[in-house]
Amino acid sequence: MKILITGGAGFIGSAVVRLAIARGHQVVNLDALTYAANLANVAEAAGSDRYAFEHADIRDRAALDRILARHRPDWIMHLAAESHVDRSIDGPDAFIQTNVIGTFNMLEAARAYWLREGRPDSFRFHHISTDEVFGSLGDAGQFTETTPYDPRSPYSASKAGSDHLVRAWAETYGLPVVLTNCSNNYGPYHFPEKLVPVVILKALAGQPIPVYGDGGNVRDWLFVEDHADALLLVVEKGRLGRSYNIGGENEARNIDLVRTICAHMDELHPEGAPHADLITFVTDRPGHDRRYAIDPSRIRDELGWRPSVTVEQGLRRTVEWYLANRDWWQPLLSRDGVGKRLGAA
Repeated sequence: MKILITGGAGFIGSAVVRLAIARGHQVVNLDALTYAANLANVAEAAGSDRYAFEHADIRDRAALDRILARHRPDWIMHLAAESHVDRSIDGPDAFIQTNVIGTFNMLEAARAYWLREGRPDSFRFHHISTDEVFGSLGDAGQFTETTPYDPRSPYSASKAGSDHLVRAWAETYGLPVVLTNCSNNYGPYHFPEKLVPVVILKALAGQPIPVYGDGGNVRDWLFVEDHADALLLVVEKGRLGRSYNIGGENEARNIDLVRTICAHMDELHPEGAPHADLITFVTDRPGHDRRYAIDPSRIRDELGWRPSVTVEQGLRRTVEWYLANRDWWQPLLSRDGVGKRLGAA
């Protein structure tokens, strides 16, 4: 199949690009190359004659129409989004413009293209979202696909808005869509402002490792390559109009995750050990959701998918990757906002 992947130079999008090319698909990578994007993420795929890159912004409807007419994809996988909660607190406008208006443009461009092509049965619009749209859980329970939406940050509100648009376009216009909501991703090529790479790079530099609040916030951790595998399965075999929650089945408190990373650093980079001595508790961010947990039974029961990587295995692989790929992450440390406390107000 030919797949148009938006945000394909980002963290999750690039994992999908690499896996899709490896599995023999044709891929068109559409990316605006904003601060968190990096074409080095797809260098191993870019040499394939089945790969094409389009430098475009999903807020530019005319560009989207041209690209769809030029490449005529079978599937669209929409991952392009502003995604850092802290940045959404400091500057929500970019999140509304990209995540809401950009998704509206993608839907309208996809609908026009689908109609021009004669409504092909094989066409799919796959919208990739987050579990943060469901809000915060207590000590028990899990998010299901029918959990009411309750977003708590500008980021999650913008993603909730985009999810609602996708469902409306399916119901009103018959656009063939599938949706997925994922738990926290981690792994190689993760932009160094998110928790896991921050911990690794702070430990490597011998600098304080910041942990918000008391470190008791709980997340379900999903290895990015497992997520890419699930996404390709859903776009191919998911039921139209259906949403699927994708989780790693790896719940952990932030503080425990940080300590696990420090233990791997102690073994793999003994200089500066014990790295856990660098842990520093800092003022929590506003509206910090206490717990997320995914119930992945639908994707498991309907499509037979389960994650293949435990959080212990995935974190070790991630630490090893960052230690071996300084040339990838070192230039990113100078990008705007990286290494600074964001979203504190």
